Amino acid sequence: MDCEADHILDATGLYCPEPVMLLHNRIREIAVGDTLLVLSTDPASTRDIPKFCRFLGHSLLRHEEVQGEYHYLLRKAGEDAPGDSR
Repeated sequence: MDCEADHILDATGLYCPEPVMLLHNRIREIAVGDTLLVLSTDPASTRDIPKFCRFLGHSLLRHEEVQGEYHYLLRKAGEDAPGDSR
């Protein structure tokens, strides 16, 4: 994925539910509006990460598979996103 992400989360080698758990923790640490590139080798991430974004209101800007690795570019939504219970 040709992009400049503000942050990168490498979840390669991990399987459900670990990539989404790491994503949930990491997205809390970054600023609203920042982008996060998530790398995963878990096929379940193709279902889980888009659902995560829809549920919490984050934008899934791009996603692609590159030689068995899944890349997701997300933009963090505002703090009052749906489903965001802090």
